Amino acid sequence: MVMMGHRARLEELLRAYGPGSRPASHGRYALVGQPETLVILERMENNPFGLRSEWEKELETVFLDDLEFAWGPRIRLSR
Repeated sequence: MVMMGHRARLEELLRAYGPGSRPASHGRYALVGQPETLVILERMENNPFGLRSEWEKELETVFLDDLEFAWGPRIRLSR
């Protein structure tokens, strides 16, 4: 899996935005720390436009926008 090469980055994401962090205490970054986040991040790295396209059909974009900001991908998809 591609995420194996991102261990330090994942650890920093959890520390900065995961459960118990200041941003999380304000109700933001709800996906950080959830198991499905690994799959979402993998798609964000490898098929960002496809991820956003499918996401917008089913879910509120604020969750993806927050995760995208926290992860800091090469391509910004939010408006």
